[in-house]
Amino acid sequence: MLRPCQDRIAPHGKTLSQGLQVLNRMAAISARNASPSVPRRRGMSDRQIQWLFIAPTLILLVLMNIFPLFFSLYLSFTEYSVIKPNNPPVWVGLENFRHLLQDKQVWTYFALTGRYVVLSVALQTLVGFGLAMLLREKFKGNGLITTLILIPIMMSPVVIGLFWKLIFNPSYGIFNYLIGFTTPNAGPDWLAKPATALGAVIIVDVWMWSPFVMLLCLSGLKAIPDYLYEAASIDRASSWYQFWRITLPQVAPLLLIAILFRTIEAFKTFDLVMGLTGGGPGDATELAAVNLYRVAFTRFNTGESSALAYIMLVIVMAVSNLYVRSLNRVREG
Repeated sequence: MLRPCQDRIAPHGKTLSQGLQVLNRMAAISARNASPSVPRRRGMSDRQIQWLFIAPTLILLVLMNIFPLFFSLYLSFTEYSVIKPNNPPVWVGLENFRHLLQDKQVWTYFALTGRYVVLSVALQTLVGFGLAMLLREKFKGNGLITTLILIPIMMSPVVIGLFWKLIFNPSYGIFNYLIGFTTPNAGPDWLAKPATALGAVIIVDVWMWSPFVMLLCLSGLKAIPDYLYEAASIDRASSWYQFWRITLPQVAPLLLIAILFRTIEAFKTFDLVMGLTGGGPGDATELAAVNLYRVAFTRFNTGESSALAYIMLVIVMAVSNLYVRSLNRVREG
């Protein structure tokens, strides 16, 4: 009984398969005919898009940083002056470095810079950390006071130098009045005396950059979990014990980062000194960066100034390496 039904269905199945084959052939023919007339569009790959954005930055980096770095290294081994372009650099080897390292005056400037860096960074650390400890407590006007304290780091160092130059003036400045001298010219002329000029620069630098240290320390203080203090309170730990065992260890990494940044920047201080004292009186505030400026743009000794710049670079790298090792030990501990 199934045989007649299969005979009836078979022609229809054969007809269906033949129809599908015809449709496939027509689709293939139409695809071959359409492909030459429709060009295939190829988009940019992810790697090409990355290089499209990175290449201008790399070119600028090479032109503005890497090339001058190596070119100045070459000039440090030559006798050359930028105001004598017709005289090409003359190779002198290590003569510039030997002359600088044997110059007692240069070592005097480095010693002065070291004293300035140590005093300035130490005071900034104490003042900045103290402000952070005060501002971590929540009280009315906390945000406004924090914003006002951060204003100095938003200003130009040259402007700050000129601003404080007026403040230190013994005739009409307010600094002497604030420390107890109520009559004009009764107090010291801070910027005119070699004994007080460096101290005045340090005061201004501390006023300007303590908020930076405060900002980093404040972020570290707010990241300390509250349960650590709660557990210490349950154990009846004193406030002093909590500070040494909880607060200081938790903030130490960010505090060391702040000290590292400020040490590097303090060693390169130039614009603040030029705006405040110009390196005077005499050479009382002649920091290494100020002396580098005089060698390069007053005496126009380009070869020697390049050598001096690389000596400063080596010193900064050595000090930074010590800080980084200390930071790694703190993190591992």
